Amino acid sequence: MNRAPILFRCDGNPTTGFEPFYQCLLAAGAMQRRRRGTHFLSHLDPLSLALPINRGGHEWNDTPTRVGTADDLDATLREIRRLNAAAVVVAAPDLTEDYLRELDASGALVVVIDSGAGIYFPNRLVINPFLGTGRERYKHEPRTQLLLGMRYAFVRPVIRRLRPLRAQEPAQPFRAVVALNDDGDDGVTLRIARLLAADERLSRVSVFARMHHPQLEEIREFAAGFDGRLDVITEPQELSARTSRCHFAVTAGDGLSLEFACVGVPQLMTVVNDRHLINARTLDEEGVATFLGSAAEFNDDAFREAVEILLTDPMERQGMARCGRQLIDGRGPDRFVTAVEILLHPVQAPTLRIAA
Repeated sequence: MNRAPILFRCDGNPTTGFEPFYQCLLAAGAMQRRRRGTHFLSHLDPLSLALPINRGGHEWNDTPTRVGTADDLDATLREIRRLNAAAVVVAAPDLTEDYLRELDASGALVVVIDSGAGIYFPNRLVINPFLGTGRERYKHEPRTQLLLGMRYAFVRPVIRRLRPLRAQEPAQPFRAVVALNDDGDDGVTLRIARLLAADERLSRVSVFARMHHPQLEEIREFAAGFDGRLDVITEPQELSARTSRCHFAVTAGDGLSLEFACVGVPQLMTVVNDRHLINARTLDEEGVATFLGSAAEFNDDAFREAVEILLTDPMERQGMARCGRQLIDGRGPDRFVTAVEILLHPVQAPTLRIAA
């Protein structure tokens, strides 16, 4: 089999956001298990984002260009030729049809991670790791393959391995996790932390905010006054440990919401970015979480009432946990890799010999 490398074109910085970078990092880890080299062409800010790339055994090259621009197209094509890449995975909020068409003309398989369905897709493969957006919304070439729905939700392997530990609800006292957006949330994380810290029934409240979160220091200063009852975690490994023991989580309807659903953690959701709105509503309709609306319209009283229901109604928590585990099985990255390999190595029809 041809084991040519895979190039991931994504950025991780305050201007373009961090979600595409973490999606590509998860996809690269899955692709690497198929013994393919994985290379990132990314503009990262802060540069500490390169650490998980190096820890994962991937290669990284910096670029000053922004995904989707003309300069970036030239830089990406040069990198494809230099690596002789079999495929290029692109994730960015502002892609255009012309950009993707030029990449497709390079001969490499072009894979797009997209949840907005806002453009015409001329490339071979499109995957939406979120829920709710149907095939009818996507405009694409007849040959384009779409990977949509709950079977392709991106869940980290370390999270999927927690499913057996959550077969039953953890023992009380109650614990909660707050895990909202990586790009900043206009102070909603700190606001929610204050509301949960005021509830004496919660023995531990853990706030997940990565090192590049714009309000990280403010959250840490607030948490310092609670003698360990309110703690701030910044590493995904720490979040995994809290996930196995918490009784509910407050999320933003993004990829972390799908990971909590996979494990079976009841959730309250408030959407920070509009691109997560459909995903959040779908999780609410499926009984996985309670959707409290947009973070811009966050209501303290409605949130307290939702927390009260979760803490006093064990059947509500059990129902959410069961629905989440049935909805998301956590094997989306493996299915994504299988689809890429199939397109890279199509099955050839056998040649029939005609007798003379």
